[in-house]
Amino acid sequence: MDPFRELTTKEKALKFNLDRSVYGSFAEIGAGQEIAAHFFKAGGASGTVAKTMSAYDMTFSDAIYGKSGRYVCEDRLLRMLKKEFRLLEQRLKKRADETRFFALANTVETINYQKTNQGHGWIGVRFQLTPGGKSNDCIMHVVLHDQDAVWQQQILGIIGVNMLYACYFENQNLDEFLQVLMQNVGAGRVEIDMLRLAGPAFEQVDNRLLALKLVKRGLTHAAIFGPDGQVRQPSEVLYKKHALLLRGRFRPLTKVHMDMYRTALHQFEQEPDVDEARIQPLFELTLKSLTDPEQGLIDDQDYLDRVDILSSMGHTVMISNYSEYYRVISHLYHHNRNKKIGVVLSTFNLEDIFADKYYSDLRGGILEAFGTLFGRDVKLYVYPTRMDYSEQIYTCDNFELPPAQFSLFRYLFDNNKLEDLEGADLDLLHIDAEAVLEQVTKGEEGWENALPDPVVLAIKGKGLFGYSDPLRTRS
Repeated sequence: MDPFRELTTKEKALKFNLDRSVYGSFAEIGAGQEIAAHFFKAGGASGTVAKTMSAYDMTFSDAIYGKSGRYVCEDRLLRMLKKEFRLLEQRLKKRADETRFFALANTVETINYQKTNQGHGWIGVRFQLTPGGKSNDCIMHVVLHDQDAVWQQQILGIIGVNMLYACYFENQNLDEFLQVLMQNVGAGRVEIDMLRLAGPAFEQVDNRLLALKLVKRGLTHAAIFGPDGQVRQPSEVLYKKHALLLRGRFRPLTKVHMDMYRTALHQFEQEPDVDEARIQPLFELTLKSLTDPEQGLIDDQDYLDRVDILSSMGHTVMISNYSEYYRVISHLYHHNRNKKIGVVLSTFNLEDIFADKYYSDLRGGILEAFGTLFGRDVKLYVYPTRMDYSEQIYTCDNFELPPAQFSLFRYLFDNNKLEDLEGADLDLLHIDAEAVLEQVTKGEEGWENALPDPVVLAIKGKGLFGYSDPLRTRS
């Protein structure tokens, strides 16, 4: 076999089957009953497969794994993995000293006959790399884009084989791991919007970096993780939630950012169609905002520094490859089930939204983009800015645009699609995040006044953004 040739799905399954040290179970619910079939068809499955099962009926599934509100969700997947892996250890004690056990599980919903739903599913592997060793987890959520249920089932089978193969044969290199996951799949057919690795085999893996890799490689358009650093599936975070989005570089998070968030949250809560208890704030970092304009690269440590800052403030972070606002709005709308979306931005950002050059790739130009951006239950909250270094404050009241766009702006403003943020702290408008960052990296004094106290503590305590304490040498 050519070592430089990409293996087919059948070849991966056969190589796995011929490794007699690996043995485990397949539990596949719903449409996800295609993975185990590849191992049977490849030959030699008796050395790999301890059991396959599909508790398709909800009553049977509840009796085996316990009741849950939703059947295609992470909680159900984790219950399946826990149950099946425990059974392997309990029932196959005689071979535990020489066998690396694994349990692969999935719970999947494919597109229905009317094509009114979105195919998606959860796939997971709990596995040992040494006999009797501690287990590791690989948890993944996929979005299936094929417009045929059979095609979705087939592609899920391929991804499942890739996933199991990568866990055992490509676990030392994340880039190789991700490359194997998408082999033989085809562009645009599947999106991986959540991937989490855990266990002794992945002790050096930071799942926040893994999320960034997913977006950079185009395996998903956006990834989300919570204040605890755990990667989350977008629909799990946004399901029936009112999303409040604040996009920025956050390099670092300043008092201006927090004032934007504070004033926007207060006004968003006052909207008659917003349930205060169901608001989900999101701080968004785009690939463009993470990329060094001179080198054209993303510094992983710089990215983690920004995430650490946001996490220290208890915020949920989203990374995306959406440059235009209308694209990210479409993404949020898909996940939050028609709930209201609020977008916080400055008057300078608002100018960019009305710039025709950003919509040249659309047949309908700016009107097509605005149909997405403003056609749904979306509202823009505009934070004031100071014009250059003068004392004049720039708001919607003195917002200037070319005549062709200004009439469109007035229409949106008059129809409550955008409004000024009230109660902003105008004394903060002099703060320039780039200037603050330069002070931090150069060890100059006074930068602390521009940042919230928890951010100052995080920068000094963890040495973020190249900070070095002038009073002592940091290890």
